[in-house]
Amino acid sequence: MKAVVIQEPGAVAVEDVPIPEPQDDEVQIQVKAVGICGTDVHIFHGEYLGDYPIIPGHEFAGVVTSVGRGVSRHKIGDRVAVEPNIACNNCYPCLHNRQNFCVNWEGIGVTRPGGMAEYTTVPEENVFSIGELSFDWGALVEPLSCVLHGVQKLSIDLADRVLIIGAGPIGNLLLQTIRLQGAGHVVVVDKNRSRAQETASLGADEVLYRLDDLPRDHFDAVIDATGVLEVMSRTTEFVRYGGRILLFGVPPAEGDLCLPAFVIFRKGLTILSSYTSRRNSFQAIRLLEQGLIKGGAVISHKLSLDEFLLGVTHIENGVENVKKVLLIPGL
Repeated sequence: MKAVVIQEPGAVAVEDVPIPEPQDDEVQIQVKAVGICGTDVHIFHGEYLGDYPIIPGHEFAGVVTSVGRGVSRHKIGDRVAVEPNIACNNCYPCLHNRQNFCVNWEGIGVTRPGGMAEYTTVPEENVFSIGELSFDWGALVEPLSCVLHGVQKLSIDLADRVLIIGAGPIGNLLLQTIRLQGAGHVVVVDKNRSRAQETASLGADEVLYRLDDLPRDHFDAVIDATGVLEVMSRTTEFVRYGGRILLFGVPPAEGDLCLPAFVIFRKGLTILSSYTSRRNSFQAIRLLEQGLIKGGAVISHKLSLDEFLLGVTHIENGVENVKKVLLIPGL
């Protein structure tokens, strides 16, 4: 089969590799759609966790094509999406329902082969039925799961004034989700004007293009969806006294964030972060199935496996109004 293989940071190729066979507790999936995430870009550059060589891809959906002897919940032909975090369920964090911090954590597409291939294998407990949901939207289950975890931590109150910095695919999903939570007035800011303007149709009340145009000390909640350290450091300017900040975007692994200590103290701020998800897949699938989250508004490009580097370039350069880039094996 064909698979994207990152041999080492900065070196990637599409290779012919053996089709993996499922172990007793695994299912084999023919991948139909897989998203390129910012995490995949970080892995490509050696800026994040990753066991090399690695087949990346942790946002994907497909069809079950084979099952191990111990599999009981799924059968051949099932249309499924994948939760990529594999927890041991026996360490201290797992036993306290914090599986996303498992000390023996494995990640599909990070420490073991992922979905940027024609086929992959996944433990059954990480596989969820998507019914008649499209495979494109099924590839959004994982990023939406992460968004749901973050928004639940942030605890949006009814009629809150919310600022979202970043109008990429994650900012897009954050906007739709906090609207469901009852946010009263939402401002989205992004220097990419065309991408920012599209958020108006998804519930943004105001769209701005520069941080300097934002009111100070104004928002009940501020969400950074960029992971850019210089942007994250300015979030304290815009949040009200007693407000909340969610640092959601993935920053560089070696970066240091500079925040004004006295401002945080004087304004009595709550600063939150959110790491991956915690079994939010059922919620994500239900919201997509019911049309409460519009997956089509998130996807901008569909490319072949051979075009992985093109997809990375689109994301890094912000070209062509890029949002979520999907790779379609067999395209």
